[in-house]
Amino acid sequence: MAFGKHRDGDDVNGPDDINDINNVDDLDGPFDVEDFDDPATAEVARLDLGSVLIPMPEAGQVQVELTELGVPSAVWVVTPNGRFTIAAYAAPKSPGLWREVASELADSLRKDVAKVSIEDGPWGREVVGVAAPEPDQPPGVVRFIGVDGYRWMIRCVVNGPQDRIAALAAEARNALADTVVRRGDTPMPVRAPLQVQLPEPMAAQLRAAAEQAAQQAQPGQQAGQQPPPPEPVARRSEHGTAMQQLRTITGG
Repeated sequence: MAFGKHRDGDDVNGPDDINDINNVDDLDGPFDVEDFDDPATAEVARLDLGSVLIPMPEAGQVQVELTELGVPSAVWVVTPNGRFTIAAYAAPKSPGLWREVASELADSLRKDVAKVSIEDGPWGREVVGVAAPEPDQPPGVVRFIGVDGYRWMIRCVVNGPQDRIAALAAEARNALADTVVRRGDTPMPVRAPLQVQLPEPMAAQLRAAAEQAAQQAQPGQQAGQQPPPPEPVARRSEHGTAMQQLRTITGG
């Protein structure tokens, strides 16, 4: 459930208002944490990932992508329709970075997918790539949504099957419209990703799962040992994390 920005003392949107949000043009977000009189207010009903605070859709689950060193590189929100990730990057004070990045993404995608288009979205350009379909499977679609902020830029990556991409994109836009960016004051190079930091309970769960997996890999493990907790899911592939593969084809 997502809650819109509000100043201290204002009424928070009720559930009916939230569930009826279908047109993100009516919302002001994404927000900067400095838009809130009390920064702690921004943490209400949002997943705090350090640089971004993201509202979770109903039935949404968390999937964490790790580097080979075990450092979080991306956090995906997984729904029955597919998955999306929202990440923030350092940007100039003036807007315009996303338009530049979108053009580069489109150029990179044209080398790897069957169809690439640029569509108008609530915040401007959205880059859409459609992969060649597998036998008896709908084509996979990746959609990039970007938003320019003050000294930050958000890039949302939406990834799912073509027959569910419209519903998935709506879920991603609704989350993006109520996302909060915590940029900080540290000078950073333009396009540098803002650090992803997992909430401590989630980080502790991943550490426990990793330790248990390591124990299971050792000879002589006890029979009947319980498997690691299922959520949040930490994933690596044989060719690197999913985000690393995505960056390979997009130049991100």
